[in-house]
Amino acid sequence: MTGLVLVSSLTACGLTPTAENKAVSNARDTARRMSNVLIGARSLWRARDIGRRASEMKDAEVLKVSGTSRRDGDGVRLIIRVEGRATDAMNADEVVARPCFEFRVSDRVEWDTTPPKVDCPPNPPLTFGPWPKDPELPSVARLRKAVPGVPKGGRADEAKVRRAVEALRLDPAIITEYLTQGDTVGVSLTVKPYLDGALDCVLVRVAPGRTDVFVPSTIQRMPGEGGCSAGNAISPMPPPH
Repeated sequence: MTGLVLVSSLTACGLTPTAENKAVSNARDTARRMSNVLIGARSLWRARDIGRRASEMKDAEVLKVSGTSRRDGDGVRLIIRVEGRATDAMNADEVVARPCFEFRVSDRVEWDTTPPKVDCPPNPPLTFGPWPKDPELPSVARLRKAVPGVPKGGRADEAKVRRAVEALRLDPAIITEYLTQGDTVGVSLTVKPYLDGALDCVLVRVAPGRTDVFVPSTIQRMPGEGGCSAGNAISPMPPPH
């Protein structure tokens, strides 16, 4: 009959050291792969967010987080208990090891680095709660319905467009920009996501005879690209090749 045995009880059970060593080795290999995930997650730079991401990984318990940011000083350090398993050849028992490893997350840490094994702190695993929610932008359909159109030969009125957008009672965290050029009004509604990366935005172009509501490409929504500007609503950039 097979069973599940924790490494701490190996001696009493008469299991071979090879099974224990293999379980710890498997945990170490899992820790190396976890380290690669955390190092590769460039959008995660706050210590708490790195810890939160680590806590979501399978077979991992985050016991300690220190540092403030992966971009500052030595980066962020975490002590994580990692589970490793192996089968004892003598009696087919499954051996479980739960050693702790110290992870360092920094832009200067090399890829595929195996975190060193350390003593486990006595405290229970840390909890981080859910990820913060970003403000929700209005849908393309809702904006198209709300913004007043302009007949051919007419002229878009920025004040009317503003009133129509304000009537939607959007989240105050949404950045709203207006621009008038000639007979056309452009509007951009932008949200900077909690995590770094592409901005979330929707653009409105109100011109005589036509109203367009659209979302720029991901590349154009990257910070610094200008894709989420009211100017891009009036004169959209060509799609990326």
